[in-house]
Amino acid sequence: MQYSVVNYNQLQKGIRIDADYYLPEFLKTDELLNNATFSSLNEFCNFCKKGIFDISPDYYREEGVPLIRTSEIKDPLLNFTSTVYLDEDVHKIHKKTQLTDGDIVFTKIGACIGDVAILPPKFPKYNFSQNVTGLSIKKDRIESGFLLAYLLSKFGRNQILRVAMLSGQGKLELEDIRNLKIANVSQSLRGNIHKLVLTANQYKENSSLFYSQAEQLLFSELGLLSWRPKHTLSFVKNFSETQESERFDAEYFQPKYEEIIEAVKKYKGGFDFIKGQFKPNKKSFKKISDKEYDYIEIGCVSTSDGSMESMIFQGSDLPANAKIKLQKDDVIVSKVRPYRGAIGIVDCDYYVGSGAFTVLQENGVVNKETLMVFLRLKPLLDFSLKFNTGTSYPIITDEDILNFLLPKIDSEIQEEIKEKITEMYETKKLSKSLLEIAKRGVEMAIEKDEQEAGKWIESEIEKLGVKL
Repeated sequence: MQYSVVNYNQLQKGIRIDADYYLPEFLKTDELLNNATFSSLNEFCNFCKKGIFDISPDYYREEGVPLIRTSEIKDPLLNFTSTVYLDEDVHKIHKKTQLTDGDIVFTKIGACIGDVAILPPKFPKYNFSQNVTGLSIKKDRIESGFLLAYLLSKFGRNQILRVAMLSGQGKLELEDIRNLKIANVSQSLRGNIHKLVLTANQYKENSSLFYSQAEQLLFSELGLLSWRPKHTLSFVKNFSETQESERFDAEYFQPKYEEIIEAVKKYKGGFDFIKGQFKPNKKSFKKISDKEYDYIEIGCVSTSDGSMESMIFQGSDLPANAKIKLQKDDVIVSKVRPYRGAIGIVDCDYYVGSGAFTVLQENGVVNKETLMVFLRLKPLLDFSLKFNTGTSYPIITDEDILNFLLPKIDSEIQEEIKEKITEMYETKKLSKSLLEIAKRGVEMAIEKDEQEAGKWIESEIEKLGVKL
């Protein structure tokens, strides 16, 4: 059992008397910061404010000024897969919430409350939505990379979780964010941490580039570089086709899907069904109540590149849908809302997976990397809509996926794709490692001393073989 004993005169001005506010880890963080010197976050901000209120999706565009929403902030270096954009004219109307690279954004409400990210130099300016808090940083006062690492560390994270109002949806108040305590450390350490974060972001950008190159190789090989979906409002089909498919909804018979099928059938190297090149993995496992499991559900798979991060559960707490013993090199394909692209390659043998995946193993001439990139191509994600059943919770079946046509891509092209995907995973792993070193370096500097933290950082960077 966990408990804290708090004197009445230590209660925070009578504002909070709930037990969660006085958890031992929160009190320990507060004690360490109070024993050091610190400044409030607000001292380093030009402003700390809410985003654009109630902007209509009618203003969303495919290019322009990025509108940062909570979906992007799930990655501390931002995930631009689902980003929407604003026209310059609309952005100008809301220019008071403009941010630039190096500024910080928080998720201030909902299930992912307290997520934090830094805006990269990918775009010259940004704006943000009403569920996000934006911090315009005084970059002559503090290094943004250090600030991100600090907020991701337990010293930042514990403060954020402590002040979050967790009734209902959960909410972070602007004043609580402004009052977060930022430990004062030397400019030298801040500079080194900042470089780590910048380098981590560069590796992340490189990772995205490798994936894009693999995708372009496959697009070019299939002659789909210029493919654009055309939704036909009216067309004619034979009644016999509805009987054969046991479907009579118009979406299933959209001509744009036939264009994709024809592109695969015309491929010079021939084609097969997925079931002819890959076999399904339906290996189950027996849950052990007191054993710890790494669980993969659909939300664990990045829709930007297929990488995945597991969630840790005790066997007794595993979700009912944890059904499959995943194996290294399995390709997992989401059957729920497949058009979002939760498709990836398993990188170890100790994951258990949701039954909402179709799990495939190599069994032919097409390699797993090519299959993953193929299924994640925009035309194929659109094609998966053909088989959707259900409305609010659209799904497709294992049989649908196994019966997808699969081109037998030239072996040399497959090898190039494999190399690009391998490089993508390696650079993304380096990015995550550098961010973790930055975060842990901050913690070590506060808990121990800066000299020890500096030596540890140098040692860890040397192990990775990275030059800052």
